[in-house]
This record gives sequence, C-alpha cells and structure tokens, in this order.
Amino acid sequence: MTDPVAKLPSELDQLPDRDPEETAEWAASLDAVTKAAGPHRAAYLMRRSLQHAEGAGIALPKLLESDYVNTIPTSAEPEFDGDLEMESKITAWNRWNAAAMVTRGARYGVGGHIATFASAAWLYETGFNHFFRGKEGDGSGDQLYIQGHASPGIYARAFLDGRLSEQQLDNFRQESGGNGLPSYPHPRRLPWLWEFPTVSMGLGPLSAIYQARFNRYLTNRNIKDTSNSHVWAFLGDGEMDEPESTAALALAAREQLDNLTFVINCNLQRLDGPVRANFRVVQELEGAFRGAGWNVIKTLWGNAWDELFQLDTTGALIRRLREVPDAQFQTYATRDVAYIREHFFGSEPALAELAKLLSDAKIAECFYSSRGGHEARKVYAAYRAAVEHKGAPTVILAQTVKGYTLGKGFESKNANHQMKKLSIDEFKGMRELLGLPIPDSAFEDGLVPYGHPGADSPEVRYLQERRAALGGPAPARRVHTVALPQPEERAFKALYKGSGKQEMATTMAFVRLVKDLMRDKETGRRWVPIVPDEARTFGMESLFPSAGIYSPLGQTYEPVDRDQLMYYKEAKDGQILNEGITEAGAMADFIAAASSYATHGETMIPFYIFYSMFGWQRTGDQMWQLADQLGKGFIVGATAGRTTLTGEGLQHADGHSHLIASTNPASLNYDPAFAYEIAVIVKDGLRRMYGPDAEDVFYYLTVYNEPKQQPAMPEGVEEGIVKGLYRFKEGTPAEADAPRLQLIGSGTAIHWALEAQELLAADWGVTADVWSATSWGELRRDALESDEALLRGEERVPYVTQALSGAPGPVLAVSDWMRAVPDQISQWVEQDWSSLGTDGFGLSDTREGARRHFGVDARSVAVAALAQLARRGEIPASKVKEAREKYGM
Repeated sequence: MTDPVAKLPSELDQLPDRDPEETAEWAASLDAVTKAAGPHRAAYLMRRSLQHAEGAGIALPKLLESDYVNTIPTSAEPEFDGDLEMESKITAWNRWNAAAMVTRGARYGVGGHIATFASAAWLYETGFNHFFRGKEGDGSGDQLYIQGHASPGIYARAFLDGRLSEQQLDNFRQESGGNGLPSYPHPRRLPWLWEFPTVSMGLGPLSAIYQARFNRYLTNRNIKDTSNSHVWAFLGDGEMDEPESTAALALAAREQLDNLTFVINCNLQRLDGPVRANFRVVQELEGAFRGAGWNVIKTLWGNAWDELFQLDTTGALIRRLREVPDAQFQTYATRDVAYIREHFFGSEPALAELAKLLSDAKIAECFYSSRGGHEARKVYAAYRAAVEHKGAPTVILAQTVKGYTLGKGFESKNANHQMKKLSIDEFKGMRELLGLPIPDSAFEDGLVPYGHPGADSPEVRYLQERRAALGGPAPARRVHTVALPQPEERAFKALYKGSGKQEMATTMAFVRLVKDLMRDKETGRRWVPIVPDEARTFGMESLFPSAGIYSPLGQTYEPVDRDQLMYYKEAKDGQILNEGITEAGAMADFIAAASSYATHGETMIPFYIFYSMFGWQRTGDQMWQLADQLGKGFIVGATAGRTTLTGEGLQHADGHSHLIASTNPASLNYDPAFAYEIAVIVKDGLRRMYGPDAEDVFYYLTVYNEPKQQPAMPEGVEEGIVKGLYRFKEGTPAEADAPRLQLIGSGTAIHWALEAQELLAADWGVTADVWSATSWGELRRDALESDEALLRGEERVPYVTQALSGAPGPVLAVSDWMRAVPDQISQWVEQDWSSLGTDGFGLSDTREGARRHFGVDARSVAVAALAQLARRGEIPASKVKEAREKYGM
C-alpha cells in the first residue's frame, strides 16, 4: 500500500541540507501542531512565519493567494481626509441622475446601463474627491480609464459640476443633433471630456499599462517630467477574461510601474450571470496579479463584517468564505436571512454557534450590502496605499453588489446588465434610501426628474473645491497643439533621386527616410520608432546604436555583439520601443505616443512597423481605438502583399489589410510603389498631422521587401501621389491605330504592369499606359465626397474620373491585394473596368510561382489585357488563345 504522506520530489532535493536533524525537528513540530490543533492552525502558523520572514528581509517565494478578507484591516485605515457626510450626499445625487438619465432615454429605445455605476459609485467618487489629479495643476494630471458601462455616472457628476446640462443628459445616446452624449467614453464624439475609449473590453487595461510605461519613457528621454501623473484603470471582473486584460501584467511589474493602479470592480457578475459561478474570481485574480509581481489590495468587506470576524475565534468563518463559490454568494444577497442561516452558517457547528450571536438585521446588513467597495473609508484606505506603494503597480480588488441602491429588483440579479430602467415606484424607494429631497410632485408628468441641489449649494461648492485642489475637472481632455516645423528637405531629396543601379526594397526606403528624419534638429527627438521584435527583418538594426532601445534599467549586461557596428544597445533614454513578440503591446505603445499631444501636451511622431499580415487583421480593434482617441502617426505594414514574402506561406500572406483599413474613416491608406512616393507621402503626412492645421488622422503605409531599382521622381507628380493616382509611364504606339489600354498598378504590382507593358508592345503591338495608384482608399474617399457634394447641389468631379478622363481604351487594375481593393474605385472610372488580384489563401512558393498561381504576374497581366481588348472587338479572340499558349498558361 502506498504511503499517503510519502515524500514527493521537490526542487529542495537539489539544495544542500547543512543540518538534516534541525530540518527534521521543524517538520516534527509542524506535524505536532497539525495533530494537536488541526491543519488550519498549522497553516496559520506557516503563513505567519512566511510573513515574518518577508518582514525580516529573507528572500522567499510569495504565496499567490491570501484569505478572503480585506488586506487593510479597519484598525489600520488612515484618517479619512474629507467630509464623509457631504460626499455621501454628492454620491447620492450622482446615483440618482445616472439612473434617471438612462431611464428617461428608455422612452426612445436608446438603452443604457445602470447597474455598473450603481455598484462602483464610491470607487469613482472617492477618487474624484481625493486622488485624481486634473490638468490645470502641475504636469499633465492623471490618466483615467473609465469603465465603459459606468459612463452614466460620470455624466451625472459632470452635470452636478455644471459641465453638462439637462438637455445634454436627455440626449444621452442621441448624438445626431450635435448636442448629445455618446453611450460610452468616446474622445472623438466628446473630445473635451473623454481621453480614452474603453468599452471595447480588454483594450483599456492593456492601454493603461502602456500609457503608464510611455509616461516613464517621456521622463527618461527628458521630453516631459510625468512623475506626478498616475494612471488609473477602472475595470470589471468579467472584463478580466479578455486576453488583452492580463497580457501585459508582467511588463508592468518588470518595469516597476508604481505610477499605475488597476481598480477592479468585483461585483461577481458579468453580462449574463456570475463571472465565476463555481469558483471565486477575487482569489483567481489575486493569484494572477501576485504571480505577475503586482501589489494586491483586497477591499472586500464593509465595517459590518468586523463584528463577525471578531467573533470567529476558530477560523470557521474565514474557511467558509474561502469555499463558497461566487454564484452561491450572489444567491445569499437575494434570499431571506433564514436561508443564509441554514445554508451559510449551517455548514459546520462552529459557524452555527457564531450565528446565534448575530441578529437578523446584522446578517442582512452583511450579506445584502456591506461590501468594501461601498464604503468611502475603505476605498480611501486602498487608494492611499496604492499611491504610496513603490516598486510595483497595484491592483485593488474591490467587492461590490451590482445594482446597489437600485432596489431588490436590480441588486445581484443575473439580468441586471440588460435592465435599462426603473419604475416610478422604484425611484421613490431609491429616493428614500438615498435621502434625497425630491417631492412626489416632481413625478407628475410621468417622468423621473433630474435632481440638483443648486449651483451654489454646499454639495456643489464642496465638489468644486475638491477638484480645484486637485488641479481642475476630471475626466477632461485638453489639447495644446504646437505645430511642428517641417523637417529639412535633405531627408526627402535622398529618395527623390532614386537608387540608380542599386536595388532597394521600399521597406528599406522607408526605414532610411525615418532614420534621416530622426536626425532633424527640430523634430528628430520626437520620433518614436516601435517594432514588435522584428527590427532586423525590416532593416532597422542600424538604429540600435544611434537611437538606442528604450529600457528603464539601461543596459545591465555586455551585449554579445558589442564589438559589431550595429550592436544591440539598450539605454534608459533609448528612443526605440522594441516590444518583443506582442503586436497588441506595440499598438498600445503607438496609441499612447499618438495621443501624447493631448495627454501631455507633447507632440510625438510614432511610427510602428510590423509584418503587414499581423496588423489590421490581428489588432484591428486597436486601430479603431486609435481613431477614437484621435491619435496621429504612421502605421507601416511591411513585407506587404500576398506574394512578396517568399516561403512563409498562408499565415504571413497579406492580401486584404487595405480592405480592412478602408473601413476606418481616420486611416489614410497608401500602397506606394517607389521610394520617392514614400518620401512625398510621409512629407505630406507630417504636414497634415502636425502642421498648423493639424487633422485628427493617421497614415497606413504598406511597403515591400522586394529589392528593385528605385527610379528618380518624375516632374509634377506630387499631387497625384498624394491624391492617389498619376500616370507613371506612357506607352509608345508602334502604329498610329494600335489598340490601346490603361494599366493601373499599386505597390510592387507596378513592376508587373511595366513588364506587361513591354510584352504587349513587343509581342502584340498593343500600347499600354502604366499608372501608379498610390492609394485606392484616398481615391475612393475623394469620390464619395464628390457624391455627397452632388446631393448638396454642388458640381464636383472625382479626382480619379478627372485623371483618367479621355484615356483611350479599357482600364485593367492589378495589385498584390484581393480584387476588392482596386474595385473600390471602379464605379467612378468611365472606361471599361476589370481587375486582377490575389484572392484566396496564400501559399509557400517563390515570388514567381505565387504570382503565376494567382494570375497576377506580367504574362497573366498581358493575357488579361488582350482578353479585355478582344471583348471590345479591338483584336481577334484568337490572339488571346495564342498568348495563353505562348506564355505557358
């Protein structure tokens, strides 16, 4: 028979034991305690020993989970720095108006969420009254990532503060008239209030981490001292299931971001029911954050529980709280006291005895409402501990009741996330609970009224005095844009000249341009190069020794390639953000840098370069976040196209990112073919994003890893490059009446079109003009604007129509993208239109093999051109068959 307590293998077996006899004595003592006082007492002594060792500076692995109690006991709470009665009145008004706003909006069917703010009200109010720094004080203030579903409470506070009117509250989720409020935090829709869009859950926590890191980056690079800025991210426990929510926890701990606090509202409910029905989400989150190296503060129980814990002399209550799953605890909050006595306290004799000492009122108070997140003093204590903690970020796990104060019809109900309104009777009950002076006569029109104590009331004066002391209103977005001077022309001229006989990929051309721009005396230091561990793939290793890779620790080791010219140099003031293998993290970096002009009043020029397949496809949601946050910068999809990346195959073959990018109104999308086009586009982008009339847009450029001779820039093509189309090479007719057509190519496909132009002329006597389409998306955008102008009675011809006007013959477009990309402009082309593209899945092959597979190589283009002419009757159909045979198709 196997010994049930047989020794299991352990890493300790590899360590020398200098005194086995002493070790055995310790083990025997533990066995004796277990036998005499039980395993719970033994576990308690072990944990006390670990706590003592930690306090004595003895290095030991930390436990990942603590008991289901508050981290800060009531006796250790600091003095509350405020008027609790006054803050309770303010919170009551905000609770009321948040619920009233959503309920009034239900008349129009626009919906809204009530229960989230009801549970988190004190988490926000305590911060606004005591901790959140505004932008009118020193520095940049704090950055607040507000939980999206709590937006009604923030609007309610802005109403109390005089920043919003009743009319605006009544236009919640009704924005089309121009005086409404967006449903969630959307800076593009309400740019004076919201800084960060957060309702695409998971992106808020990820972005908050990289924002805190970018704050340090600005300080370490001596661009701006952000040491007084603190990042606060308010999250839901259900939101933490999003992979992005926990993706960067280790980064925050590794870089010791003690300027960051997560506040997780643990109301134990997600959108449809319990977050962890059969488990305990608080304990799970504690383990995850402790394991990642965060400081964890649990604020679970209100003061009413203190009496219960003092009566728990056996530890039975603590054990019971540790074993009850979340869904069962939610059930206790909705059942009568008799049920709680039977099912919670009746689980073991010691608890049953404890329950005899408690009144029904005490049990009801504890299980129905007394949570740490509902008591200002406990929230204050947690926040104070968080901002004073040094060396690691902090997470506060605050337990609340979802729907708190909204009545028994809401509190802890599985469906309360979808419940959009309260009845008049429920509002009257809420009024009594909150103690608000709202008379019955205010309900006579059948609508719940908004409540306000008056602009000069003690509550409003207190609120405004608190905010003034903390640096002004919050949340708030302030833009102090300072136009950047245009860089010196020298950097652009290098690409205008072309590469001569030397071959150069457009990826390398872009990197070379940025490297030169980073040397600019005025703006060079404001460039923020971002790459997710593929810098060498994109030829960026030349930036390592000159710009340096950002590391808050500097370089604590001697790099293996130190004796090489382009060695791996890390520096505390490094300019490059090399993020490792995380496109999501790199994109979060980009967003922080792209909106720094508003967040910190410091304009930065980020460029983020990545495998194009792993951009819009993988992190497209963050591209929308960037647009919503009014970010600016250059996003560069390198190794673009479906056929340029030889051998990599399907998962690396991007033939569709331009189609996805075209869906984003803030994204200006370009597919340049030549180095000089890149120079013109970047120069114009710097003007549009950072000039005197700066626009809230960003640029998406696709560049290719296919080395080609780069031609010099022809005269007079700049306008066409920026607008999206110009004729690059006119065909020379062999005969006056030779058939003629127009070939349009973008990106690397221009080379197939040029080769096809030669084949058509030499083999078939057909003349083709070759056009470079630098941006299918900008051509379409201009055409759509022209259509809108016509609806207003304005005559306007789309640029693409003007450019091709009178061009003889049909038009054939070809690109390394699926056909839907060039087909975006077909309806505004007056000539017969057809296109070639790389529709379907990618595959591993040579460039030539892949292009023949998709039918976009030069010979395929030539055959398609002949087929188009044959359909028009301009050449015999037999010529098409002959061409197929000649070219081995």
